[in-house]
Amino acid sequence: MSELESPAFAPEFGTTDSDWVGFDVHVVGLGVAGFACADALIQRGARVTIHDASTEEKQRERATILEILGAKIDLGNTGEFDLADAQLLVLSPGVAPHASVVKRAQSTNVPIWGELELAWRLRREDAARWLLVTGTNGKTTTTLMLESILKAAGKRTAAVGNIGVSLVEAVTSGVPFDVFAIEVGAPQLPFVHTISPLAAACLNVAPDHVDHFGSYEAYVAAKARVFERTVRACIYNLEDPVTEQMVEQAPVIEGARAIGFTLGAPARSMLGLVDNYLVDRAFIENRATHAQELATTEDVQPSVPHNIANALAAAGLARAYGVPPAAVLRGLRDFEPAGHRITEVAVVDEVRYVDDSKATNGHAAATSLSAYDSVVWVAGGLAKGQDFDDLVKDSASRLRAAVLLGQDREKIAQAMARHAPEVPVLQVSSTDTRAMAEVVRLAAEVAQPGDTVLLAPGCASWDMFRDYAQRGDAFAAAVREL
Repeated sequence: MSELESPAFAPEFGTTDSDWVGFDVHVVGLGVAGFACADALIQRGARVTIHDASTEEKQRERATILEILGAKIDLGNTGEFDLADAQLLVLSPGVAPHASVVKRAQSTNVPIWGELELAWRLRREDAARWLLVTGTNGKTTTTLMLESILKAAGKRTAAVGNIGVSLVEAVTSGVPFDVFAIEVGAPQLPFVHTISPLAAACLNVAPDHVDHFGSYEAYVAAKARVFERTVRACIYNLEDPVTEQMVEQAPVIEGARAIGFTLGAPARSMLGLVDNYLVDRAFIENRATHAQELATTEDVQPSVPHNIANALAAAGLARAYGVPPAAVLRGLRDFEPAGHRITEVAVVDEVRYVDDSKATNGHAAATSLSAYDSVVWVAGGLAKGQDFDDLVKDSASRLRAAVLLGQDREKIAQAMARHAPEVPVLQVSSTDTRAMAEVVRLAAEVAQPGDTVLLAPGCASWDMFRDYAQRGDAFAAAVREL
């Protein structure tokens, strides 16, 4: 790994609250992150202007609050707003790195920060340590597992970031946290500059957010930034060579270690499996000849392979922080998976119905499909620039049938025709609230005893649903109607 000269970088401003007084900041995006950023800056005396292309009710409600606090509000603007007075541009994750506002700010040398960078600059001197989790899939589960382990060790902690809890709000809350478990999505990473986490993990990399970044290569480059300036441990997936390459090329703090995790037997400086035991050969003194038992595969629920990999990554981050083995065990046993992630809804007529609506890209769907032997696959939605050829080729032998819905269902149907022509494909063209009921009815008709009807859409949900949770709820409701 390449190295940086210093573990910290002095920010140009923002080291104390008074540095912000009278400073002109434009905040783009009024979601959870944008609202928290604007609120924190206003509280510190900055002159804040808010921009958001949307005029939906939630944006208007947040805008009203911020306007009362003193912000200037600009809703419904698609990006052609004036930056002449801007001394800093703070971007929400939904703003693409190649957006026109980004190019204009860069052309006039206006500094650009994301929420993560602002949170780092606003933290207290005795601030909590940061443990970062990214990856195309599994990062929410891993972050929540990490939080559970840290709590089992008696640490004051919270799962924050891309998981839906603003990191800026957490670091400015006044709560004396010891450590944060931080989920980081690729769209949060292009505009980080000084963040120096104690440890960071990238679980896996597969095509996703291609439309946001413009190319798969740009997406991978953004993911890789999670390791920049890491202090103690860069944790990668031995089964995913791209993550190891990221660590090898990362500019880190001198002394940071590369720590792999694997579903096989671990080499020195890795975590892995020995029989059905999760073991650590990275954070023990005699790692050359010994391994420390952390838990068993039965302690991880659900104990499917990709979830065991998530547990190993979470354990690695916790061990990098200094958590003892007993806390890893307690944390994994106490962990309750979030909804819509390999959640068994019901068994009807000897057919299992499983909700993995969180599988919003092809890699996640493939991982989910690999956990079952005979599947009626429910898929479709917004493809986000993906193709599905590899997914279908790799999963064809497991498929009893596919039931497709959503805007880009035809892309999956075409991949099925090319690579699994013998597998029946049923399509539901309706986009109303009863569409999922029709999907489940068709799936039930083709399923046979012993099969799993698996909602693993491989696509985003926004064409038909508010989010993946609403999609999963609709699936569960339709199953219960059976």
